[in-house]
Amino acid sequence: MAANRRFRKVVRIGPVQVATYYDGRGREKHTAACTAPRCGFSSDYDSRAAAELAARTHRCPAR
Repeated sequence: MAANRRFRKVVRIGPVQVATYYDGRGREKHTAACTAPRCGFSSDYDSRAAAELAARTHRCPAR
């Protein structure tokens, strides 16, 4: 299933980007994704604070 997500409030914390979007059911979600090569970390959260905490505490194994 291909979803066209429009990310807003994109913030970069180190190598991790945090963004807000609406899921397929219209709920606001927040995601944190590492942009480092070969890392592969990404996760969705219900609150912006949780996504930013994950971004701040992420230790990239690719470093």
